[in-house]
This record gives sequence, structure tokens and C-alpha cells, in this order.
Amino acid sequence: MAAILGRAGTTATGGFRRHHQETSRGGRRRDAVVVAAVTGAAPQEGSLERPAWSGETPVSRLVAALIAFKPLYSLMKLASREVIIRTAEKSNIPWREMTRKVLESDVYEVFERIRDPNIIYPDYYLSPFHAYDEGNLSWLAAAEAEAATLSIAKRAIPEATSIEEANQIVRGNWMNAIEEHHLKYSGENCQINDILDIGCSVGVSTRYLAERFPSAKAVGLDLSPYFLAVAAQKEEQLCRQNPIRWVNANGEATGLPPNSFDVVSLAYVCHECPAGAIIGLAKEAFRLLRPGGTIALTDNSPKSKVLQELSPVLFTLMKSTEPFQDEYYMLDLEEALSQAGFVNVCSVLTDPRHRTVTATVPY
Repeated sequence: MAAILGRAGTTATGGFRRHHQETSRGGRRRDAVVVAAVTGAAPQEGSLERPAWSGETPVSRLVAALIAFKPLYSLMKLASREVIIRTAEKSNIPWREMTRKVLESDVYEVFERIRDPNIIYPDYYLSPFHAYDEGNLSWLAAAEAEAATLSIAKRAIPEATSIEEANQIVRGNWMNAIEEHHLKYSGENCQINDILDIGCSVGVSTRYLAERFPSAKAVGLDLSPYFLAVAAQKEEQLCRQNPIRWVNANGEATGLPPNSFDVVSLAYVCHECPAGAIIGLAKEAFRLLRPGGTIALTDNSPKSKVLQELSPVLFTLMKSTEPFQDEYYMLDLEEALSQAGFVNVCSVLTDPRHRTVTATVPY
């Protein structure tokens, strides 16, 4: 506990300040983290509640019509993929080299050990996604996932001098939000002993959590055995006090015992799910957390000024590979957590693009 207290309120770069502002609805808080170390200014909220290109706005309907035209949709998928890879490599992320190393590794043997052949995939998970026809159920998606994850941080903090610095800011603020919320609201159960990372993909977020809380036992859970095989294969190469355990399961019905975790994290998961699945994930997290436990969801912020001002080309390409963007932006995530039984719901703008929403299971 002393170690946790010693880190509370600090960041990976040491350059952030925090301020709080009460919202007018239900005593919930919207907090902001100032990214002074790199940007020199706070992440800014836009003038709208959500981007104009989401929901049932004329712009959104036009984009949806374009995507519905199959020949054009196929071209947009290819264009989106090319833009993502080219942008990543311009930021010194060796996308193709990272992909090649995974595909030429022994990850296929790990796959056979980690896969649960009895999983029944929800319909939404079988749809084309991120320009992959098989969605997350493919080796190419799994091999490219870490490079794509690295590019998230660089897009969020373009002024960062390196990928490492961008990750320190984005991941540092996210973990600070978790730690500070848990310390403030968990009461007697402020020690973090057990962490569950739902939708862990290839384990990038899980490894950050395991390194931030080295005395805790971390579990990474994902529906894709391809992603988990990549995560497990990399973890086998590391020497860790508490090795991460990987579970192939549905985050809405994990099969894990109730009241068994202090923190449940979902990093960049919700915008990839329909609204009903997000609500299901929140309910399952509530079941899995101990009294005083913390849920943390980090994802795109509907109020991000950067996202609200995306160019038409960029948001059209983005929506062509993210079929559930509209449902995510239209859902009141804070209210969904309250409806699931959580209290002390807080929303923190942790970088110019992303928020972290935290909440507590009551005693």
C-alpha cells in the first residue's frame, strides 16, 4: 500500500496537473488531465456532446450511405488500411517488420494451447472489422495489433518526440486515473491484488498494468485466441514475479468466479462493441469486482475537440472499418455504469483524444 500511496498523483513524465469540475448530472465528475509536458495546454473539449459525424446527423447518414455502397466500401477499407500503415511507419513504428516477426514465430503452437474450442462467438464479433474480413479472428489482425496499438499513442500525442514518450503520456495518465480513483473510493480494500484486463488483445495494456502493479496477479482475457496466442508467446519470453494468466473467453460471460478482482480494465474496447455488448461488459465487471473494486474504461472521448474536428476524409475512412462507432458515441457510458450498479462514476480526459471512465462497486 505504501508503494501505491507513493505513486498516487504522479505520472510517467511528471509533467501533468489535475483539476476537477463537478458536472450537473447525478454528482458525476468530469475531470481533466493537463498534458503540460508535451502540448503545453490541457486537452480541449469540443463544443458538441459528440462528433457531428456520429449518430443520426446528416453527415453521419451520408457517410453510412457511402459505406453501404459495397464497391466503394471495399476501396475505403483498402485506403484506410494503407493510411494507417503509412502513418505508423512515418512515426517510426516498424509495422511490417513487427508483423513479419510474429508471423514467423512459434505463435501457432501457443495458439493450440490457449484456444477454447467451445467458445460461441457473438454475431457482432464475426463481422469484418479493422479492414480484416475475418475481424479479430485472423493471424494478420493479431500480428499487426501491437503496431496498431503503438500508433494510438502517437496519434493522441503527435508532439511527442518518440513513440516511447507518447506511450508514457497516454498510458501513464490512464493508469494514474485508475490508481487515484481506487485510492480515493475503495475504502479498506485499497490494495490492488487482482487485476482483470478484458479485451486485452495482444496484451499491451495487460503488461502495462502488470508492470505498474507488480505485486498483483493480472489476467488478460480476450475472445480472439489469435490475439491471446501473440500475447502469451511474448509473455513467455519475459521474467515476471507474477506471470500474466491468459484466458480465452467472452468478456460478457467470462466464467470467472464473482468478487475475485480489485480492478477490471477495458482499454480501447468499448468503441469496438455495439451498445448492448458494452452494457453486458459493465454488468459482468460488476459481478467480478469485489466491494470497493474499480472498473476503468479508457477509450475515445465523444467530447474530444480533436475527434470532433476530424476531416471528412479521415472520419469516413475510420467509420468504414469501425462498424459500431455510432453506437459507442451515442451511448451514455457513465449512465450505463450507474445502471449496472456502480457508484462514484468519474470521467477523465486523459489525453486530447481519450477519456478514462472509472467507477466503484459499493459495499
